Amino acid sequence: MFRAIVVDEGVPAEIREVDDDFLKPGDVTIDVEYSSINYKDGLALAGNRGVVRTFPIIPGIDLVGTVTASDSPRFSPGDRVVLNGDGIGERLFGGLAERARVRSDALVLLPEGLSAQRAAAIGTAGFTAMIGVLAIERAGIRSSAGDVLVTGAAGGVGSVAIALLAARGYAVTASSGRADVEGDYLHRLGASAIIDRAELAEPGKPLQSQRWAAAIDSVGSTTLANVLAQTNYGGLVVSCGLAQGADLPTTVMPFVLRAVTLTGANSVDAPLALREEAWAALAQALDGELLDSMTTTVSLAEALEAGPGILAGKVRGRTVVDVRR
Repeated sequence: MFRAIVVDEGVPAEIREVDDDFLKPGDVTIDVEYSSINYKDGLALAGNRGVVRTFPIIPGIDLVGTVTASDSPRFSPGDRVVLNGDGIGERLFGGLAERARVRSDALVLLPEGLSAQRAAAIGTAGFTAMIGVLAIERAGIRSSAGDVLVTGAAGGVGSVAIALLAARGYAVTASSGRADVEGDYLHRLGASAIIDRAELAEPGKPLQSQRWAAAIDSVGSTTLANVLAQTNYGGLVVSCGLAQGADLPTTVMPFVLRAVTLTGANSVDAPLALREEAWAALAQALDGELLDSMTTTVSLAEALEAGPGILAGKVRGRTVVDVRR
């Protein structure tokens, strides 16, 4: 028997004692050590049908742990592994449990030198941020090209994106609705300037003054439209969230007249090669102490309380769940 957070239709999320027969099929079984709380997890804990595809579900789109059984030639008992996305916590059972059975397709060996707790702190948020940073670099946008904007800056993706970009020498402008209380935190992460999200939240002209060489946006909607309208000629905008909304009220003008590129960072379906590249880069690039400074660790029971907070935009940085507590 082991503990798991279980969400059933019409029933509040709760911790249950379950056994291996409760788990879904998979070729690798893992003793989970850590998971985390992301925006999707907040929705899943609330039973949101937009995220949860099947009931019952064990939420948790991240997990880090040790392989105990494997039918995959890529993994053996004792391997330390990390998994983000791939449907766990949505249509497959996720990481908010002491045990998991998963597909090996997206499973990655924990990079040497990276602790399980820090890997969970990186999680889907940091993995997504790294995909965005890699996209900016592949587009040939160097630190000398100008300021890079990060929206939703105090959240998980935003916090890690600022740290990664600053470490690479980019001048980062952070956009946050909590600039008055999170200013010191954002500057410690590496932001050189901070703007209030209100500057981007209202409808604006389809083309505006050029301000950003690139951007990583986790907000969507009108904010993303304004970011596109303010991006420099030949710039790149990475979309990876929809905190303001899934709509995009823009025109073709930023693309046609300024050759702006809009791309996405999809952590759920990222191919294995990209997962391995991103995790190797994260293990090398992210300052461990800086990561610790943006991380709060909670128990499995406390994870139930963390969901509403992240949906309300009250959670700073990353929330790690020690599932053994």
